[in-house]
Amino acid sequence: MADGSTETGFAELLRELKNRSGHSYGTLAKQLHMSTSTLHRYCNGDAVPADYAPVERLARLCRATPGELVELHRRWVLADAGRGRRQPVREEPVREEPVPQEPVGGEVAVQEQEQEQEQDGRSRRRTRTVLLAALTVTALLGTAALALSLNHSSGGAGHDGKGAPPAAGTASVRHRAPTAGAAQGTDSARSATPSPASPPATGTPPPDKPSTSHTGPTPQDRTAAAPPLAVTTHPYAWPDPCSQHYLVDRAPADVSPPPPEQDAPAWVAVHKAVSAGEQYVTFTVQGTGSDTVVLEGLSVRMADRRAPLAWNDYAMGYPGVGCGGGVPTRSFTVALDALRPEAVPESGQRGFPFKVSRSDPEVFHVTADASAYDVSWYLELPWSSGTRHGTLRVDDGGRPFRTSGNNGRPAYAFPLGGEKWEPASGTH
Repeated sequence: MADGSTETGFAELLRELKNRSGHSYGTLAKQLHMSTSTLHRYCNGDAVPADYAPVERLARLCRATPGELVELHRRWVLADAGRGRRQPVREEPVREEPVPQEPVGGEVAVQEQEQEQEQDGRSRRRTRTVLLAALTVTALLGTAALALSLNHSSGGAGHDGKGAPPAAGTASVRHRAPTAGAAQGTDSARSATPSPASPPATGTPPPDKPSTSHTGPTPQDRTAAAPPLAVTTHPYAWPDPCSQHYLVDRAPADVSPPPPEQDAPAWVAVHKAVSAGEQYVTFTVQGTGSDTVVLEGLSVRMADRRAPLAWNDYAMGYPGVGCGGGVPTRSFTVALDALRPEAVPESGQRGFPFKVSRSDPEVFHVTADASAYDVSWYLELPWSSGTRHGTLRVDDGGRPFRTSGNNGRPAYAFPLGGEKWEPASGTH
């Protein structure tokens, strides 16, 4: 739907899902681990969540359809961007001028001392100004004398070549004033190896660079500018609360209970965990300028591939509670065990290209699975906009994603209402 306020559109859909679920604000807030007042503010449009994870969990609890999940994510992106543009206007504080007071007692001596210091400073500044002027006049007179000396020297040796040898300083100056031919040779040598920061001099291009007429920016200019795209990546998203597993090199007694999805990045960092079996990555692409940007494809790049980790496998969530979910649109699968992994659209869904702009972002979902290897990998997103083009890297905050096979690893689960990890049925 089109509405005048992105925040209102986001809150309306959130409120519609809540009302349709039949659950109270208190019931939903308890399951989402947030206060009832906070959930009220989200649904009334008084606030926008800083992270999308609790929004998605709320939508799944309200049994949102895959299409509604995608639309809710799109509206949240727009609402979050709109919140960043509305910065409150700061009022400059009123500066009160101090009220002058009559000097009392010892303050008279202090004021007289300050006046003397100020007069002394003005005197020193005048002295510096006079000295500067004198130095300038001296330099001008020296320049005039040098010019007369050069003229006299060149006149004495120009006709018969037998004039008196010039002074050492004059010879140095004459050496720095080359003839027209010498100057041309210097420019030619300079244009043969142009500085990367400046365009080459006009003339015949080098043999290995044919002459090309450019009506727009050069390739260097097009790639040097910042790309007209913004990408927000969630490397530890969960397709549903029970599907995600992590490998951790710790005994069950040293591993914290499963976190809610929004706390998964912190849990992973504390335990130095690695996604096990598969990794579910979502990323949002949005234009930053007025032009439409075409996303031309999605490539998978391998940074490293090793034997799978021999660590314990820990299942997230609580078995049997809120498990299961649909397949959202813009979903792709990646088989990391393949020799050349590719991002393949889910069955029945379209592939690239896609178009994005500031008001029309796209949300992509990538499920990468591994069983035989421990794989470090990342994604590349080629784009074009008019005469500009480039490639964006999608990764985990500057580091590759990491997914390891978990076949045969000891498996653990955390029962609902339990107090510790317990062995799951069988191993992976």
